[in-house]
Amino acid sequence: MLKEAPTMRPLEQLAEQAAPLLRHPAILSVRRNHGLEHATIHILNRRRYTLSGRSSGGGFVLLGDVPTEQVESAVQEALGRLKAGERGLAVHPNCGTNLAATGLLATSVAFIGFAGRGRRSAWERFPATMVMMMAVLLFSTPLGMNLQRYFTTEGDIGDLELVSVTREVKTLPLSGQQLTLHRIVTAQG
Repeated sequence: MLKEAPTMRPLEQLAEQAAPLLRHPAILSVRRNHGLEHATIHILNRRRYTLSGRSSGGGFVLLGDVPTEQVESAVQEALGRLKAGERGLAVHPNCGTNLAATGLLATSVAFIGFAGRGRRSAWERFPATMVMMMAVLLFSTPLGMNLQRYFTTEGDIGDLELVSVTREVKTLPLSGQQLTLHRIVTAQG
């Protein structure tokens, strides 16, 4: 009896076609650090810290008032768990990818919904446009999570390792408020 191959979802197919680009060393290092950033944030969120991050090819930055030893232990735990196969930690519901997916879909629906002639016509389409905007809110988060999974993060971090964790406190110019950030430097082993 022949076993049917599972069908691939459209994003999986697109990711497979884009694999040569997604596997380019410069892009892959950003995707791996982005995955490690998310895994670290998951761990720190469970420890009741709220923060955000920004990744690059050489590591990532975390914004939030967290003790440095907590950041360092969370990065080490995240590295260990990702290397042990917990790839789901590389995807986070508060990622900017989700916000971008929501913004793009909402803007597109609004543009299409209100395009046309005159205000009267736009007002007549308002209820349908509103329903479509609610659908965008329902479907954009799963879309954003899948965009992370296939394009913007990488749960297989290879031999990525922690090089350093450095704490900085910056003073914001207009408010004088203090901003704590940690620079996490990584390297492929």
